[in-house]
Amino acid sequence: MRYLALLLLAPWLLILGWAYASYPKSLPRTPARRLFDALALLLAFSAAIYAGVAGYDAVPLPGLDAAGRRASGAIWQQVLPALCGYGAFAGVLVLVLPLRARLWRRRG
Repeated sequence: MRYLALLLLAPWLLILGWAYASYPKSLPRTPARRLFDALALLLAFSAAIYAGVAGYDAVPLPGLDAAGRRASGAIWQQVLPALCGYGAFAGVLVLVLPLRARLWRRRG
Protein backbone atom coordinates (compact mmCIF):
# COMPACT_ATOMS: atom_id res chain seq x y z
CA MET A 1 0.00 0.00 0.00
CA ARG A 2 3.01 2.27 0.39
CA TYR A 3 3.29 3.02 -3.34
CA LEU A 4 -0.41 2.91 -4.26
CA ALA A 5 -0.83 6.68 -4.42
CA LEU A 6 2.22 7.04 -6.68
CA LEU A 7 1.09 4.16 -8.85
CA LEU A 8 -2.26 5.85 -9.39
CA LEU A 9 -0.52 9.18 -10.04
CA ALA A 10 2.00 7.69 -12.50
CA PRO A 11 -0.09 8.12 -15.69
CA TRP A 12 -0.49 11.84 -15.03
CA LEU A 13 3.22 12.20 -14.25
CA LEU A 14 4.05 10.41 -17.51
CA ILE A 15 1.82 12.82 -19.43
CA LEU A 16 3.49 15.80 -17.77
CA GLY A 17 6.91 14.32 -18.50
CA TRP A 18 6.00 13.84 -22.15
CA ALA A 19 4.73 17.42 -22.38
CA TYR A 20 7.94 18.71 -20.79
CA ALA A 21 10.13 16.80 -23.23
CA SER A 22 8.02 17.68 -26.30
CA TYR A 23 7.39 21.38 -25.85
CA PRO A 24 8.22 24.06 -26.79
CA LYS A 25 8.84 23.07 -30.37
CA SER A 26 10.94 26.20 -30.94
CA LEU A 27 13.89 24.91 -28.88
CA PRO A 28 16.51 23.03 -30.93
CA ARG A 29 16.56 19.29 -30.37
CA THR A 30 20.21 18.45 -29.88
CA PRO A 31 21.66 15.38 -28.17
CA ALA A 32 22.72 17.62 -25.28
CA ARG A 33 19.16 18.85 -24.83
CA ARG A 34 17.80 15.31 -24.92
CA LEU A 35 20.31 14.31 -22.24
CA PHE A 36 19.37 17.37 -20.17
CA ASP A 37 15.67 16.50 -20.50
CA ALA A 38 16.27 12.86 -19.58
CA LEU A 39 18.25 13.85 -16.48
CA ALA A 40 15.63 16.43 -15.49
CA LEU A 41 12.84 13.86 -15.82
CA LEU A 42 14.85 11.28 -13.88
CA LEU A 43 15.37 13.84 -11.13
CA ALA A 44 11.67 14.77 -11.18
CA PHE A 45 10.50 11.15 -10.95
CA SER A 46 13.02 10.42 -8.19
CA ALA A 47 11.86 13.47 -6.24
CA ALA A 48 8.23 12.38 -6.66
CA ILE A 49 8.97 8.90 -5.33
CA TYR A 50 10.98 10.22 -2.40
CA ALA A 51 8.34 12.82 -1.50
CA GLY A 52 5.55 10.27 -1.84
CA VAL A 53 7.24 7.79 0.49
CA ALA A 54 8.04 10.56 2.97
CA GLY A 55 4.42 11.71 2.81
CA TYR A 56 3.18 8.18 3.44
CA ASP A 57 5.43 7.82 6.47
CA ALA A 58 4.45 11.25 7.83
CA VAL A 59 0.75 10.44 8.24
CA PRO A 60 -0.11 9.17 11.72
CA LEU A 61 -2.77 6.49 11.62
CA PRO A 62 -5.80 6.92 13.86
CA GLY A 63 -6.02 4.55 16.80
CA LEU A 64 -8.16 1.46 17.02
CA ASP A 65 -11.53 1.60 18.74
CA ALA A 66 -12.79 -0.93 21.30
CA ALA A 67 -13.92 -3.31 18.55
CA GLY A 68 -10.48 -3.31 16.92
CA ARG A 69 -11.55 -1.20 13.96
CA ARG A 70 -9.67 1.82 12.74
CA ALA A 71 -11.53 5.10 12.84
CA SER A 72 -11.81 7.22 9.71
CA GLY A 73 -8.84 9.30 8.63
CA ALA A 74 -6.64 6.60 7.13
CA ILE A 75 -7.39 7.94 3.64
CA TRP A 76 -4.80 10.65 4.27
CA GLN A 77 -2.15 7.98 4.09
CA GLN A 78 -2.90 7.81 0.35
CA VAL A 79 -3.85 11.44 -0.31
CA LEU A 80 -0.77 13.08 1.21
CA PRO A 81 1.76 10.97 -0.76
CA ALA A 82 -0.03 11.81 -4.00
CA LEU A 83 0.02 15.51 -3.19
CA CYS A 84 3.66 15.44 -2.11
CA GLY A 85 4.74 13.39 -5.13
CA TYR A 86 2.92 15.65 -7.57
CA GLY A 87 4.30 18.75 -5.90
CA ALA A 88 7.87 17.47 -5.99
CA PHE A 89 7.57 16.43 -9.64
CA ALA A 90 6.08 19.75 -10.71
CA GLY A 91 8.55 21.66 -8.54
CA VAL A 92 11.55 20.10 -10.25
CA LEU A 93 10.11 20.79 -13.69
CA VAL A 94 9.32 24.39 -12.77
CA LEU A 95 12.93 24.87 -11.71
CA VAL A 96 14.49 23.33 -14.82
CA LEU A 97 12.18 24.93 -17.41
CA PRO A 98 13.80 28.41 -17.24
CA LEU A 99 17.26 26.83 -17.20
CA ARG A 100 16.47 24.78 -20.28
CA ALA A 101 15.02 27.81 -22.06
CA ARG A 102 18.12 29.85 -21.25
CA LEU A 103 20.53 27.15 -22.39
CA TRP A 104 18.82 26.34 -25.70
CA ARG A 105 17.12 29.54 -26.78
CA ARG A 106 17.64 30.55 -30.34
CA ARG A 107 20.30 33.14 -30.84
CA GLY A 108 19.66 35.63 -33.49
